[in-house]
Amino acid sequence: MAVREAGADTGAGGAHEGGCVCGDCPHGAREGHRRAVAAFLRRRDELAAGRGLPAAVAHSASASRQWVSEELTQRAEAVAEQGRAEGAVRLAGLWLRTVYAVWGAVTALLLAEALTATGAGWTGARTAALLAALAVAGALTAACFLHRACGGALAPLIGEDNRISTSRTVAACWVLFTGYTVLLLSLRLAAASGPAERDALTNGLALAHGAGAVTALAVVCAVAVLVRRVVASRVRAQRLQKVPAHRPRAADLLTDDSGRGSFTDIQYLAITAVALLFAAVRLARRPDRLPDLPWGLGAVVLISAATYLAGKYAEGGRPVIHSVVRAREPGDLDGPVRTGDDIEIRGSGFVPPGAQGADRLSRTVVRIGAVDVHVPLIPVTGGFRNPTDTTLTVPVPADVEPGPVHVQVVTAAGAATNRYPLQVTE
Repeated sequence: MAVREAGADTGAGGAHEGGCVCGDCPHGAREGHRRAVAAFLRRRDELAAGRGLPAAVAHSASASRQWVSEELTQRAEAVAEQGRAEGAVRLAGLWLRTVYAVWGAVTALLLAEALTATGAGWTGARTAALLAALAVAGALTAACFLHRACGGALAPLIGEDNRISTSRTVAACWVLFTGYTVLLLSLRLAAASGPAERDALTNGLALAHGAGAVTALAVVCAVAVLVRRVVASRVRAQRLQKVPAHRPRAADLLTDDSGRGSFTDIQYLAITAVALLFAAVRLARRPDRLPDLPWGLGAVVLISAATYLAGKYAEGGRPVIHSVVRAREPGDLDGPVRTGDDIEIRGSGFVPPGAQGADRLSRTVVRIGAVDVHVPLIPVTGGFRNPTDTTLTVPVPADVEPGPVHVQVVTAAGAATNRYPLQVTE
């Protein structure tokens, strides 16, 4: 049963307003998740300052650390669950916004044609362009309705990691533009009155006119397929760590998995937008043939696609342990590693891109011999001191037998590091 906080109101048509956190509407899901995140951050900073610890564990540093880690892990899982629920609600409402955007573009095309037809008059090419736009918009609307539960017409653009794929988006834009162009020429050919006009429209589809555009289409489609293959094979080989996102965002087109701006994605999207704009202008000027994309611009698109593909090959890497040492608090004596001691694991790649949230950090595991030790969350104001991408601190449990053992880290993405030898003394 949906629960609403006091003070929430229901507006006209049953829409929730005010402080609704019921989860039945986008506003409620978003507000509920926002409040849960704010409460988690307050609790994390309180525990980082040493406030709110139970008296039963306050006397022991190891016990208080374990209690804090478990408390934050449970709260983080609850926040992550609300985040996934918010993502599902947003995704279910995405199809309607897509429909509005599609028909808004059709309206803009109609207005542009009406304004530019003042002097030249309304022509058959303008009618064909409008009919082609209506046909494409109708097809996209039907796709949005049929797949409304998983993002509508944008569902094919969402990758297996629940992020919007840049390569698929670029390929989809070129496919959509090329399909619209061919449909426009087909409608003009169907309405042509004489054999000369029909021959001219048929010749407009010849490769001599549209070789540049066809080449760009082939390249971006090949890149989209190849990128999926490259990423999947690198993930299976543990050379790339992938953590699914809670929900797809438009910013995924310009950023990497950790949310930082990606040069390869930005340049690929920018060059594609420029090339598509040029092709659209050429089509508007010569609506009787495929847009003749100059080979210079086609080469620029090819270089941009190659750069994007090379970036996919270069990104990521397998997590690796460089060294394992005994963690020493100020004032402790130096000595060998014994059961109950803390060890510090130094290396790289322990926190995969996109796994900076507490719910993902808590999934990091250190395998010491045959014992799996969950890495404790150690909060500091504004974040976590443990785990980090380069260091992990875990206790050596009493179940570890003295003698030579191997240490291995398993990240939140499921990738395992190399096995590092460690000597545990009695």
